[in-house]
Amino acid sequence: MNNDYLDIIEKNSVSEKTAVCLIGFAASLFACQNANAQMVNTGDVKIDPNTIMAVYMDYENTPSGNFINDGKLYIFQNWKNDGEVSYTKNQNGSTYFHGTEDQFIEGTQVSNLKNAFFENSSSPVPFHLSGKIAVGGNSEFKQGVVLAGDYGGKVIFREKAGHTLTSDLSFVDGQVEKDGNAAFEFPVGAGNYFRPSYHAAGTNNGDIYTTQYFNKNSHYIHSHDSRDVKIITINNNEYWEVTQDKGAEKIILSLTMDSRTTPSEFFNPGDDYQVVITRWDAVSGQWINEKGEVSDPLPGKPYEKLLTAQVSGYGFFTMALVKKTDDVKDLIIYNAVSPNDDGLNDSFVIKGINQFPDNQVEIYNRWGVKVYDAKSYNESDNMFRGYSDGRATIKRGDKLPTGTYFYIVKYNTGTEVKERTGYLYINNQ
Repeated sequence: MNNDYLDIIEKNSVSEKTAVCLIGFAASLFACQNANAQMVNTGDVKIDPNTIMAVYMDYENTPSGNFINDGKLYIFQNWKNDGEVSYTKNQNGSTYFHGTEDQFIEGTQVSNLKNAFFENSSSPVPFHLSGKIAVGGNSEFKQGVVLAGDYGGKVIFREKAGHTLTSDLSFVDGQVEKDGNAAFEFPVGAGNYFRPSYHAAGTNNGDIYTTQYFNKNSHYIHSHDSRDVKIITINNNEYWEVTQDKGAEKIILSLTMDSRTTPSEFFNPGDDYQVVITRWDAVSGQWINEKGEVSDPLPGKPYEKLLTAQVSGYGFFTMALVKKTDDVKDLIIYNAVSPNDDGLNDSFVIKGINQFPDNQVEIYNRWGVKVYDAKSYNESDNMFRGYSDGRATIKRGDKLPTGTYFYIVKYNTGTEVKERTGYLYINNQ
């Protein structure tokens, strides 16, 4: 047994019996396999770039443990972190939770991972998260639901983090936190249903939000009998809880609509009713109307549509039906743009906006990224013509792709500030 091998045993509290599982460490492979063994780290472990560490036994990082992963870490059993788990900035470390048996991810401290991969075929819900995982890069949900809600766990996405491959087969059933101001799809769901919500991009990089989806009736959280008089019916199958943990912005929120969980009346409200977002307002003690617009069908998604509104607060959200009003409209908004210079629908026309020069027009893509923002919009020289204005992640002057967008028009009538919202279709082909 060489000195490097003995050092690993001593520094990580691995018994000599267990140590027979450590194979080829000097050759950049640190593998441990023993059905009844456990690896306990009480010191320093670092996985260098281009290095693989595979752990086939339960792993515990104790309060004195310092674990840095800049390479590839494969976890085939359970993971517990009571110490420090991190990665080096500008390195591309990846942690793979992979296996054919249920895996428990726990501990009192946050496991800070650059990239995380979830793939386990043992059951539909193989990952049991009672600790916290923070992702700084990308999280790939390939197979297996991460159950966090039953255990008080949480998945955190740092400022520029994202996720891929989320579907009914793999998502987070529990709380998901997003740090920063980027537009974000929260990879949440419950049971067998991936039911994300979307937050539009904000302006404050220090914002923090947490979201969880429940495939349950919110009536038992806050009675549906206590509601605004304009609300006719409240969705009794599902709800989302959205909290603003840090910040003060009023976000644009989109809830997903899925015929497998969303009652049919919200897909077919009839001519007299409108689907809106409703939020439990603790101040008034009732469900209130946050308004909203329903998108066109979304091909290629496990859900059918989005319901979008700029909400005035946070807490519990679901959908409601309200009776349409016959309010006199100050503006006529034409919701189609085809900027091909043929003289027809070349710009976003808001008829009557010239009467209200104190106005603002914002346009977002379906994922909540702002693509256009203008003040003193008019009917001649300050108009949206299907191109980005450069104030978002899309570069100035870029032709926007064909698709459905969400608009907000705010205008001062002299006596009040009014707001109109809706969906706009851009044909840039």
